[in-house]
Amino acid sequence: MHRLAVLGAGVMGTSITTLALGHGVPVTLIDIDPARLGEASDLIARQLRMARLMDALPDGVGTGELRTGVAVEDVADATAVIEAVTEDAATKAEALAKVCAVVRPGTLIVSNTSSIPIDELAASVPHPGDLVGVHFMNPSYLIPTVEVIRGPRTADAAMAAVTALLTAVDRRPIEVADGPGFVTSRILHRMINDAVRVVEEGRASAEAVDALMQGCLGHRTGPLRTADLIGLDNLADSLRVLHERTGDEGFRPAELLVRKVSEGKLGRKSGRGFYEYGEAS
Repeated sequence: MHRLAVLGAGVMGTSITTLALGHGVPVTLIDIDPARLGEASDLIARQLRMARLMDALPDGVGTGELRTGVAVEDVADATAVIEAVTEDAATKAEALAKVCAVVRPGTLIVSNTSSIPIDELAASVPHPGDLVGVHFMNPSYLIPTVEVIRGPRTADAAMAAVTALLTAVDRRPIEVADGPGFVTSRILHRMINDAVRVVEEGRASAEAVDALMQGCLGHRTGPLRTADLIGLDNLADSLRVLHERTGDEGFRPAELLVRKVSEGKLGRKSGRGFYEYGEAS
């Protein structure tokens, strides 16, 4: 039986936890902030209700047990650990190193990253073969496809283990090679950054950009609503990673994006981004 541990009780950590619990997988959710853990428990309960209302969870499967804690030592008995901390290479490397110090060698270690190369993170762990990248989309309990990144040192056993875990939560894995931004972020984040620049230049409003991308090109939500869903701070961090590692100026975060982040307008989670959402969610 899978016993999952998730590091980080932010947007992605809670979303992944909701996905696993809804498929009957027990989860230990770890965050250094006790207050955030309390808020996360309430949010996960709301997300589970929403997922059930949308028929996104299997019938006849009980909800997995949720445990929370502030100490990384609480993940020692996990069969798999998913790191979902902020999109910063040093922070992720530190979290992964701490996890590997307490779990058994051979335990599946997953980094949920949208842009940082897996082999770069593998340098921080004692058994690089155990590390796999999985880029879950948000909200992961509603989006059935995930990007799986096999690093140059990822072992066959880890790939088999991650496939088994994703199958248990009814996700469709698509394997891609390692590199900055992999496939989805490499393509999507550049497009979003250009959409922000169009608004910044006064060429069109956010609403107009999204309406054109939806109506003319079939983009389901529009790039700027997508940006608000991702979180403008997370988007800016990912763009910095891509810019630093590719040298492509197209990935340098647009000034308007940086300004919104500095003003605390982070998208849906803060209640304001390119659009107004009322209460933070």
